[in-house]
Amino acid sequence: MPQRKAQLQQWLRDTCGIRDFSFVPASGDASFRRYFRVGLADGTSLIAMDAPPDKEDCRPFVDVTGRLAATGVHVPQIVHQDLQQGFLLLEDLGDDLYLGELDETSVDRLYGEAIAALVRFQEHGDVTGLPAYDRELLAAEMALFPEWLLGQHLGLALDNAERRMLGECFELLIGNALAQPRVLVHRDYHSRNLLYCAPHNPGIIDYQDAVHGPLSYDLVSLLRDCYIRWPGQRVDAWLQDYARAAAAAGLIDQAQQVLLPQWFDLMGVQRHLKAAGIFARLKHRDGKPGYLGDIPRTLGYIIEVAQRRPEIGPLAQFIAQRVLPAVRVVV
Repeated sequence: MPQRKAQLQQWLRDTCGIRDFSFVPASGDASFRRYFRVGLADGTSLIAMDAPPDKEDCRPFVDVTGRLAATGVHVPQIVHQDLQQGFLLLEDLGDDLYLGELDETSVDRLYGEAIAALVRFQEHGDVTGLPAYDRELLAAEMALFPEWLLGQHLGLALDNAERRMLGECFELLIGNALAQPRVLVHRDYHSRNLLYCAPHNPGIIDYQDAVHGPLSYDLVSLLRDCYIRWPGQRVDAWLQDYARAAAAAGLIDQAQQVLLPQWFDLMGVQRHLKAAGIFARLKHRDGKPGYLGDIPRTLGYIIEVAQRRPEIGPLAQFIAQRVLPAVRVVV
Protein backbone atom coordinates (compact mmCIF):
# COMPACT_ATOMS: atom_id res chain seq x y z
CA MET A 1 0.00 0.00 0.00
CA PRO A 2 2.89 2.50 0.29
CA GLN A 3 2.85 2.78 -3.50
CA ARG A 4 -0.86 3.73 -3.49
CA LYS A 5 -0.19 6.33 -0.81
CA ALA A 6 2.62 7.88 -2.86
CA GLN A 7 0.44 7.89 -5.98
CA LEU A 8 -2.37 9.60 -4.09
CA GLN A 9 -0.02 12.30 -2.79
CA GLN A 10 1.34 12.85 -6.30
CA TRP A 11 -2.22 13.17 -7.62
CA LEU A 12 -2.95 15.81 -4.98
CA ARG A 13 0.04 17.80 -6.19
CA ASP A 14 -0.23 17.35 -9.94
CA THR A 15 -3.98 17.18 -10.55
CA CYS A 16 -5.49 18.95 -7.56
CA GLY A 17 -2.81 21.65 -7.46
CA ILE A 18 -2.12 21.29 -3.74
CA ARG A 19 1.55 21.89 -3.06
CA ASP A 20 1.89 22.38 0.67
CA PHE A 21 -0.14 19.93 2.74
CA SER A 22 -0.06 17.54 5.66
CA PHE A 23 -1.34 14.02 5.16
CA VAL A 24 -2.59 11.74 7.96
CA PRO A 25 -5.05 8.82 8.19
CA ALA A 26 -8.57 10.09 8.80
CA SER A 27 -10.63 7.00 9.63
CA GLY A 28 -10.89 3.28 9.34
CA ASP A 29 -13.31 1.43 7.09
CA ALA A 30 -14.73 -2.07 6.87
CA SER A 31 -13.97 -2.08 3.13
CA PHE A 32 -10.73 -1.66 1.20
CA ARG A 33 -11.22 2.12 1.03
CA ARG A 34 -8.84 4.33 3.00
CA TYR A 35 -9.30 7.96 3.99
CA PHE A 36 -6.67 10.61 4.66
CA ARG A 37 -7.05 14.11 6.07
CA VAL A 38 -5.24 16.61 3.87
CA GLY A 39 -4.28 19.69 5.89
CA LEU A 40 -3.97 22.83 3.78
CA ALA A 41 -1.73 25.85 4.30
CA ASP A 42 -4.69 28.07 5.24
CA GLY A 43 -5.62 25.83 8.17
CA THR A 44 -8.56 24.11 6.49
CA SER A 45 -8.63 20.46 5.47
CA LEU A 46 -10.04 18.07 2.88
CA ILE A 47 -10.47 14.30 2.81
CA ALA A 48 -8.69 12.16 0.23
CA MET A 49 -10.29 8.79 -0.52
CA ASP A 50 -8.18 5.94 -1.85
CA ALA A 51 -10.33 3.19 -3.37
CA PRO A 52 -8.11 0.68 -5.25
CA PRO A 53 -9.90 0.07 -8.58
CA ASP A 54 -9.26 -3.68 -8.46
CA LYS A 55 -11.19 -3.89 -5.18
CA GLU A 56 -13.53 -0.86 -5.08
CA ASP A 57 -15.51 1.18 -7.61
CA CYS A 58 -15.83 4.91 -6.94
CA ARG A 59 -18.63 5.43 -9.45
CA PRO A 60 -21.50 4.44 -7.12
CA PHE A 61 -20.15 6.84 -4.47
CA VAL A 62 -20.04 9.70 -6.97
CA ASP A 63 -23.51 8.82 -8.28
CA VAL A 64 -25.20 8.58 -4.89
CA THR A 65 -23.44 11.76 -3.69
CA GLY A 66 -25.25 13.61 -6.44
CA ARG A 67 -28.59 12.00 -5.67
CA LEU A 68 -28.40 12.82 -1.96
CA ALA A 69 -27.01 16.33 -2.45
CA ALA A 70 -29.95 17.10 -4.74
CA THR A 71 -32.35 16.40 -1.85
CA GLY A 72 -30.65 18.99 0.37
CA VAL A 73 -29.13 16.65 2.94
CA HIS A 74 -25.50 17.13 3.97
CA VAL A 75 -23.06 14.93 2.09
CA PRO A 76 -19.43 15.79 1.31
CA GLN A 77 -18.87 17.88 -1.79
CA ILE A 78 -16.60 16.20 -4.33
CA VAL A 79 -13.76 18.62 -5.06
CA HIS A 80 -11.75 16.45 -7.49
CA GLN A 81 -12.15 12.92 -8.81
CA ASP A 82 -10.12 10.37 -10.76
CA LEU A 83 -12.25 7.29 -11.21
CA GLN A 84 -9.58 5.44 -13.20
CA GLN A 85 -7.08 5.63 -10.36
CA GLY A 86 -9.72 5.39 -7.62
CA PHE A 87 -8.97 8.75 -6.01
CA LEU A 88 -11.47 11.31 -4.71
CA LEU A 89 -10.89 14.60 -2.90
CA LEU A 90 -13.82 15.48 -0.66
CA GLU A 91 -15.09 18.15 1.67
CA ASP A 92 -14.04 17.35 5.23
CA LEU A 93 -17.10 16.87 7.44
CA GLY A 94 -14.92 16.42 10.52
CA ASP A 95 -14.65 13.38 12.74
CA ASP A 96 -17.41 13.92 15.30
CA LEU A 97 -19.25 10.66 14.69
CA TYR A 98 -22.73 10.32 16.14
CA LEU A 99 -21.42 7.32 18.09
CA GLY A 100 -19.23 9.61 20.20
CA GLU A 101 -21.80 12.40 20.50
CA LEU A 102 -24.87 10.43 21.58
CA ASP A 103 -25.79 10.58 25.26
CA GLU A 104 -28.89 11.10 27.36
CA THR A 105 -28.87 14.86 26.81
CA SER A 106 -28.18 14.84 23.06
CA VAL A 107 -29.85 11.75 21.67
CA ASP A 108 -33.37 13.13 21.12
CA ARG A 109 -32.05 16.13 19.21
CA LEU A 110 -29.49 14.19 17.18
CA TYR A 111 -31.89 11.39 16.28
CA GLY A 112 -34.56 13.95 15.49
CA GLU A 113 -32.24 15.61 12.98
CA ALA A 114 -31.21 12.24 11.53
CA ILE A 115 -34.87 11.23 11.12
CA ALA A 116 -35.63 14.53 9.39
CA ALA A 117 -32.75 13.98 6.95
CA LEU A 118 -33.90 10.41 6.36
CA VAL A 119 -37.44 11.47 5.52
CA ARG A 120 -36.07 14.17 3.23
CA PHE A 121 -34.00 11.87 1.05
CA GLN A 122 -36.68 9.18 1.11
CA GLU A 123 -39.21 11.71 -0.15
CA HIS A 124 -37.03 13.46 -2.73
CA GLY A 125 -34.31 10.94 -3.61
CA ASP A 126 -34.03 9.90 -7.26
CA VAL A 127 -34.06 6.10 -7.41
CA THR A 128 -33.82 5.79 -11.19
CA GLY A 129 -31.27 3.15 -12.06
CA LEU A 130 -30.38 2.23 -8.48
CA PRO A 131 -29.96 -1.50 -7.78
CA ALA A 132 -33.14 -3.11 -6.51
CA TYR A 133 -33.27 -4.43 -2.96
CA ASP A 134 -35.03 -7.51 -4.31
CA ARG A 135 -35.63 -11.08 -3.17
CA GLU A 136 -32.24 -12.25 -4.40
CA LEU A 137 -30.29 -9.55 -2.56
CA LEU A 138 -32.28 -9.95 0.65
CA ALA A 139 -31.73 -13.71 0.60
CA ALA A 140 -28.02 -13.39 -0.22
CA GLU A 141 -27.55 -11.05 2.74
CA MET A 142 -29.22 -13.41 5.20
CA ALA A 143 -27.20 -16.33 3.83
CA LEU A 144 -24.15 -14.65 5.35
CA PHE A 145 -25.47 -15.64 8.79
CA PRO A 146 -25.30 -19.45 8.37
CA GLU A 147 -22.26 -19.32 6.08
CA TRP A 148 -19.94 -17.01 7.99
CA LEU A 149 -21.18 -16.86 11.58
CA LEU A 150 -22.62 -20.32 12.13
CA GLY A 151 -20.29 -22.23 9.84
CA GLN A 152 -16.99 -20.42 9.44
CA HIS A 153 -16.81 -18.70 12.82
CA LEU A 154 -18.62 -21.05 15.20
CA GLY A 155 -18.37 -24.37 13.38
CA LEU A 156 -22.01 -25.19 14.14
CA ALA A 157 -23.50 -28.11 12.19
CA LEU A 158 -27.23 -27.59 11.61
CA ASP A 159 -29.70 -30.45 11.57
CA ASN A 160 -32.53 -30.67 9.03
CA ALA A 161 -35.06 -29.06 11.35
CA GLU A 162 -32.78 -26.10 12.00
CA ARG A 163 -32.10 -25.59 8.30
CA ARG A 164 -35.82 -25.76 7.58
CA MET A 165 -36.56 -23.25 10.35
CA LEU A 166 -34.00 -20.80 8.95
CA GLY A 167 -35.41 -21.16 5.44
CA GLU A 168 -38.96 -20.48 6.62
CA CYS A 169 -37.81 -17.49 8.64
CA PHE A 170 -35.88 -16.07 5.70
CA GLU A 171 -39.01 -16.33 3.52
CA LEU A 172 -41.05 -14.50 6.16
CA LEU A 173 -38.50 -11.70 6.35
CA ILE A 174 -38.24 -11.36 2.57
CA GLY A 175 -42.01 -11.08 2.28
CA ASN A 176 -42.05 -8.39 4.97
CA ALA A 177 -39.40 -6.36 3.14
CA LEU A 178 -41.07 -6.64 -0.26
CA ALA A 179 -44.45 -5.56 1.14
CA GLN A 180 -43.18 -2.10 2.05
CA PRO A 181 -43.13 1.12 0.02
CA ARG A 182 -39.87 1.48 -1.87
CA VAL A 183 -37.53 4.43 -1.41
CA LEU A 184 -33.86 5.35 -1.71
CA VAL A 185 -32.09 3.23 0.93
CA HIS A 186 -28.69 4.37 2.26
CA ARG A 187 -28.14 0.85 3.66
CA ASP A 188 -25.80 1.79 6.52
CA TYR A 189 -27.55 4.75 8.12
CA HIS A 190 -26.15 4.47 11.64
CA SER A 191 -23.99 6.12 14.27
CA ARG A 192 -20.67 5.39 12.54
CA ASN A 193 -21.81 6.90 9.26
CA LEU A 194 -23.45 10.06 10.62
CA LEU A 195 -21.36 13.03 11.69
CA TYR A 196 -22.34 15.91 13.95
CA CYS A 197 -22.04 18.92 11.64
CA ALA A 198 -23.61 22.11 13.00
CA PRO A 199 -25.45 23.91 11.61
CA HIS A 200 -26.31 21.47 8.78
CA ASN A 201 -26.66 18.25 10.77
CA PRO A 202 -26.15 15.39 10.20
CA GLY A 203 -23.28 14.90 7.80
CA ILE A 204 -23.89 11.64 5.94
CA ILE A 205 -21.15 9.32 4.61
CA ASP A 206 -20.59 5.76 3.36
CA TYR A 207 -23.66 5.61 1.12
CA GLN A 208 -22.11 4.05 -1.98
CA ASP A 209 -24.11 0.82 -1.57
CA ALA A 210 -27.47 2.63 -1.81
CA VAL A 211 -30.37 0.71 -3.33
CA HIS A 212 -34.07 1.09 -4.12
CA GLY A 213 -35.80 -0.79 -1.36
CA PRO A 214 -37.91 -1.06 1.81
CA LEU A 215 -39.00 2.06 3.65
CA SER A 216 -38.07 0.84 7.14
CA TYR A 217 -34.52 -0.38 6.42
CA ASP A 218 -32.57 2.81 7.17
CA LEU A 219 -34.76 3.54 10.17
CA VAL A 220 -33.80 0.17 11.66
CA SER A 221 -30.13 0.93 10.96
CA LEU A 222 -30.48 4.15 12.93
CA LEU A 223 -32.67 3.16 15.86
CA ARG A 224 -31.50 -0.44 16.37
CA ASP A 225 -27.87 0.35 15.74
CA CYS A 226 -25.38 -2.53 15.96
CA TYR A 227 -22.95 -0.23 17.82
CA ILE A 228 -25.15 1.45 20.44
CA ARG A 229 -28.38 0.36 22.11
CA TRP A 230 -31.28 2.36 23.55
CA PRO A 231 -34.23 1.26 25.69
CA GLY A 232 -37.16 -0.16 23.74
CA GLN A 233 -39.58 2.55 24.90
CA ARG A 234 -37.35 5.28 23.51
CA VAL A 235 -36.97 3.44 20.21
CA ASP A 236 -40.75 3.11 19.98
CA ALA A 237 -41.15 6.85 20.56
CA TRP A 238 -38.64 7.69 17.82
CA LEU A 239 -40.41 5.24 15.53
CA GLN A 240 -43.64 7.16 16.05
CA ASP A 241 -41.83 10.44 15.38
CA TYR A 242 -40.69 8.99 12.06
CA ALA A 243 -44.18 7.66 11.28
CA ARG A 244 -45.70 11.11 11.68
CA ALA A 245 -43.02 12.74 9.53
CA ALA A 246 -43.26 10.05 6.86
CA ALA A 247 -47.05 10.35 6.72
CA ALA A 248 -46.80 14.15 6.43
CA ALA A 249 -44.34 13.68 3.54
CA GLY A 250 -46.71 11.30 1.77
CA LEU A 251 -44.40 8.30 2.12
CA ILE A 252 -47.01 6.21 3.93
CA ASP A 253 -50.79 6.32 4.25
CA GLN A 254 -52.83 5.76 7.39
CA ALA A 255 -53.08 1.98 6.94
CA GLN A 256 -49.34 1.72 6.31
CA GLN A 257 -48.65 3.78 9.40
CA VAL A 258 -50.37 1.05 11.42
CA LEU A 259 -48.21 -1.61 9.75
CA LEU A 260 -44.95 0.30 10.25
CA PRO A 261 -44.01 -1.21 13.68
CA GLN A 262 -44.32 -4.73 12.25
CA TRP A 263 -42.33 -3.78 9.14
CA PHE A 264 -39.69 -2.19 11.35
CA ASP A 265 -39.37 -5.13 13.73
CA LEU A 266 -39.05 -7.78 11.02
CA MET A 267 -36.83 -5.63 8.83
CA GLY A 268 -34.54 -5.38 11.82
CA VAL A 269 -34.31 -9.15 12.07
CA GLN A 270 -33.22 -9.34 8.42
CA ARG A 271 -30.62 -6.62 8.92
CA HIS A 272 -29.23 -8.10 12.11
CA LEU A 273 -28.85 -11.57 10.62
CA LYS A 274 -26.92 -9.97 7.77
CA ALA A 275 -24.81 -7.81 10.07
CA ALA A 276 -23.84 -10.72 12.32
CA GLY A 277 -22.70 -12.64 9.25
CA ILE A 278 -20.73 -9.67 7.95
CA PHE A 279 -18.97 -9.18 11.29
CA ALA A 280 -17.79 -12.81 11.14
CA ARG A 281 -16.78 -12.43 7.48
CA LEU A 282 -14.72 -9.35 8.30
CA LYS A 283 -12.76 -11.47 10.76
CA HIS A 284 -12.20 -14.55 8.63
CA ARG A 285 -12.03 -13.17 5.09
CA ASP A 286 -10.66 -9.68 5.62
CA GLY A 287 -8.58 -10.08 8.79
CA LYS A 288 -10.61 -7.47 10.71
CA PRO A 289 -11.68 -8.98 14.06
CA GLY A 290 -12.73 -5.69 15.62
CA TYR A 291 -16.44 -6.18 14.94
CA LEU A 292 -16.82 -9.54 16.71
CA GLY A 293 -17.67 -7.83 19.99
CA ASP A 294 -20.75 -6.28 18.36
CA ILE A 295 -22.30 -9.65 17.51
CA PRO A 296 -24.00 -10.30 20.91
CA ARG A 297 -25.72 -6.89 20.82
CA THR A 298 -26.75 -7.42 17.21
CA LEU A 299 -28.27 -10.85 17.84
CA GLY A 300 -29.82 -9.63 21.09
CA TYR A 301 -32.14 -7.41 19.08
CA ILE A 302 -33.63 -10.50 17.43
CA ILE A 303 -34.39 -12.10 20.80
CA GLU A 304 -35.97 -8.83 21.96
CA VAL A 305 -38.17 -8.55 18.85
CA ALA A 306 -39.47 -12.10 19.33
CA GLN A 307 -41.20 -10.98 22.51
CA ARG A 308 -43.74 -9.12 20.37
CA ARG A 309 -43.37 -10.99 17.06
CA PRO A 310 -43.97 -14.67 17.91
CA GLU A 311 -43.53 -15.64 14.26
CA ILE A 312 -39.77 -15.38 14.76
CA GLY A 313 -39.86 -17.19 18.10
CA PRO A 314 -38.16 -20.34 16.74
CA LEU A 315 -35.31 -18.25 15.32
CA ALA A 316 -34.89 -16.35 18.59
CA GLN A 317 -34.87 -19.60 20.56
CA PHE A 318 -32.22 -21.03 18.24
CA ILE A 319 -30.07 -17.93 18.67
CA ALA A 320 -30.50 -17.86 22.45
CA GLN A 321 -29.80 -21.56 22.96
CA ARG A 322 -27.33 -22.47 20.21
CA VAL A 323 -25.70 -19.35 18.84
CA LEU A 324 -25.11 -16.81 21.60
CA PRO A 325 -23.54 -19.29 24.04
CA ALA A 326 -21.10 -20.32 21.31
CA VAL A 327 -20.44 -16.70 20.33
CA ARG A 328 -19.53 -15.80 23.91
CA VAL A 329 -17.05 -18.69 24.05
CA VAL A 330 -15.41 -17.90 20.71
CA VAL A 331 -15.38 -14.10 21.09
